[in-house]
Amino acid sequence: MKKVALGMSGGIDSTMSALLLLEQGYEVIGITMAIWDDSIDIKESIKSGCYGPGEIHDLEAAKKACAELGIEHYIIELKEEFSQNVLSYFCDTYLDGKTPNPCVMCNQRMKFGFLPERAKAMGLDFDYFATGHYVRKSYEKALQRWQLHRAADSGKDQSYFLCFLSQKQLSHVIFPLGELTKAEIRELAKRKGFTYLTEKKESQDFLETDDYSVLFEQNAFSEGDIVDLQNNVIGTHKGLIHYTIGQRRNLGISGRSEPWYVLSIDAQANRVVMGPKQYLYRKELSASNVNWLSIAPPETEIKASAKIRLQHDPAPCTVIPLGKNKVRVIFNLEQLSITPGQVVAIYHENTLLGGGIID
Repeated sequence: MKKVALGMSGGIDSTMSALLLLEQGYEVIGITMAIWDDSIDIKESIKSGCYGPGEIHDLEAAKKACAELGIEHYIIELKEEFSQNVLSYFCDTYLDGKTPNPCVMCNQRMKFGFLPERAKAMGLDFDYFATGHYVRKSYEKALQRWQLHRAADSGKDQSYFLCFLSQKQLSHVIFPLGELTKAEIRELAKRKGFTYLTEKKESQDFLETDDYSVLFEQNAFSEGDIVDLQNNVIGTHKGLIHYTIGQRRNLGISGRSEPWYVLSIDAQANRVVMGPKQYLYRKELSASNVNWLSIAPPETEIKASAKIRLQHDPAPCTVIPLGKNKVRVIFNLEQLSITPGQVVAIYHENTLLGGGIID
């Protein structure tokens, strides 16, 4: 019998993962990371999110689920690590005029990094680490590599968030939900007496507030010009952190004959460029910090498909290696709102090849 440490949130996915692992004969312990810093000025949760004062309820939910399953539960304190590895990245990226993806960084650095590492350092003994992500993995003997694949439930697939995992991280992880659909997991929960989990609202956002400014030092950002494509000043923005490429609402401009969008963000000049939707389409991008997961770094161009945000179907493209973990991606067709700072995930059919940060 093998022992598994399961990243436990107390939600339906992690709880059913524990149940499935137990039914498969594993010995399971639940581990939950505590990351909330109550010195940050979020007084109360106004929406469901991964980071905020509502963490106390999540910890209780995880503890309750483990008790009902009859497994041990441990809380792993990682507040400082989260601040240094996720919050700092989040703020620095925004101040650079780009749009961060904290979920990708949190998965690679925290959930699959510090969480199992700290559990081991605490003396917890386990053979595998598991999560409730909807993804699949396999081992390719010819390549001598572990590979990550999209989930059986394409609508719930979370491989995009895991494109920065390493071979070492992937080698010791189990994904119990990869072959199942969300509907099947909900039915399982009802059948096993966990009906209340099917009614629980799941976290969909990073913060439990819409006001990102609470994470920044005072005076870290300021108002600046909104300009059109001819550099005419057409308004005043309220700080670069409130804008992202493709944004249409809350722009601070009006009186246009057609909807206008954020086209680009210039951090050096502290200005936001806006214009009609037609100028949001691009056919190529460059990316850096590329992590090749399921294959070795290619030396020549490859045909693939690429996903530029979570709610984006992978689009056919050519990927050209540029050296030093950089690539150029040329799409067959123009794509809407390619956003610097966001993650591009590269696929071959259902296999996640790797990913990088859009420059």
